Amino acid sequence: MTRAVVTGITGQDGSYLAELLLAKGYEVHGLIRRASTFNTDRIEHIYQDPHSPGVRLFLHYGDLASGEQLSYLIYNIQPDEVYHLGAQSHVKVSFEMPEYTGDVSALGTTRLLEAIRRSGIRTRFYQASSSEMFGSAPPPQNESTPFQPCSPYAAAKLYAHWLTRSYREGYGLFACNGILFNHESERRGETFVTRKITRAVALILAGQQNKLYLGNLEAKRDWGYAPEYVEAMWLMLQQDEPEDYVVGTGESHSVKEFVQLAFSYANLDWRRYVEIDPRYLRPSEVDFLRSDAAKAKQKLRWEPHISFQELVQIMVDWDLKAVGLSPIGAGERVLRAKVGAWCAKSYENGVLKRGAPAGRAALSCRI
Repeated sequence: MTRAVVTGITGQDGSYLAELLLAKGYEVHGLIRRASTFNTDRIEHIYQDPHSPGVRLFLHYGDLASGEQLSYLIYNIQPDEVYHLGAQSHVKVSFEMPEYTGDVSALGTTRLLEAIRRSGIRTRFYQASSSEMFGSAPPPQNESTPFQPCSPYAAAKLYAHWLTRSYREGYGLFACNGILFNHESERRGETFVTRKITRAVALILAGQQNKLYLGNLEAKRDWGYAPEYVEAMWLMLQQDEPEDYVVGTGESHSVKEFVQLAFSYANLDWRRYVEIDPRYLRPSEVDFLRSDAAKAKQKLRWEPHISFQELVQIMVDWDLKAVGLSPIGAGERVLRAKVGAWCAKSYENGVLKRGAPAGRAALSCRI
């Protein structure tokens, strides 16, 4: 049985990746931070009681700020694959907490790579790089585009990106960087702009919200559907040689376009509800990101199937259900028609089921 370690398993990507790996027969070990409140909602539906026979999901308390704990986990688990998704991943927050962002997102990668190197275990390593590293570089951006980071988050990710390459070239580690462009889903954190928009649509229809406050509406991003992107992560570690790959749709749309689509899908006039709040503007903005993912298409045989419009519909439908309203339905029909069985099942488990025991998965953690 192939054994994998996933940092950031409780996040959007980590939860989808854990589902994918379990569906492929893996034994999955996830790293979670100890907190006074439960933070395992996204993986509740794949929780397995550690006393049950055939358990394949295990959670471990740990922190990317602790190299000792990372070394302990790598040495004792001896994984075949490591997927490093954990980070402080909010760009706006990185301006407010630059030191913490650097410690977790940059130095955390150093600690993990050192843990792997010192253990002597022949594992395959995936580093979650980011399209934000391209910053002000003109689009389209591919693996050869010079990086021009415009935020502490992007700078920290760039450090981790180059360090991964250094360990690959210097120590012979099978280490890949996945430079993923924006990927969203119904599990996206509620403070990220896409989920903030789709939740607002649902709450406005439910009579629970009157206004949506946003920052820069003109920023353009290459948006895809997150479950498809975790498949690209897995494919990178199945290749004969480690390489870096850009992953994206090849299309770019503005925040305003996202707003217009989400509101019009629900038959609402966005101009009645959206206002600009300067607090949500970044000190420096990345204006235009659009991927050139030709390498991933050619070598990994990977390409996205969910369009930008369909992504918006999927997210709005889910948030309508989350507030107790009937979904419009187009998003759900798209998933049934265009994605694999595990991905469609993931949608049905997008958030914690109503009435389920919150945080149960945290009980399986090993200290």
